[in-house]
Amino acid sequence: MAFENPDRPTIKKILEETSTIAVVGLSDKPDRTSYMVAEAMQKRGYRIIPVNPMVQGRILGETCYPSLLDIPEPVDMVNVFRRSETTVPVAEEAVKIGAKTLWLQLGVYNEEAAEIAGRAGMNVIMDRCVKVEDAILRPDRG
Repeated sequence: MAFENPDRPTIKKILEETSTIAVVGLSDKPDRTSYMVAEAMQKRGYRIIPVNPMVQGRILGETCYPSLLDIPEPVDMVNVFRRSETTVPVAEEAVKIGAKTLWLQLGVYNEEAAEIAGRAGMNVIMDRCVKVEDAILRPDRG
């Protein structure tokens, strides 16, 4: 059976229950989409945790970690800015850290990653922009 994203009311509920978002593939370059989306979500009140093994230090004022497994605190959502073919290990790590939601950004889609997260009871959203969905479904926030 082909994957389908949750309906809009369910996505709204997921966003309402999310406070901490680990952003895998978050760039430290302000002109990159991942940076702009994460910055917008941070301004809307979400705690952003950068995950990028190529960046040491901080992004958007937060410590950057090389992997999800290195994050020393609970994460509600794993938001992925990586090529579709690289998302299976990310899904496996998201399951290991007990995240509630795996969100693959616009243009990112992987059925195997969705199956891994779904089997673990996680919410899965693919090929959607978290910033756009949050702005549409929660216009009063931020």
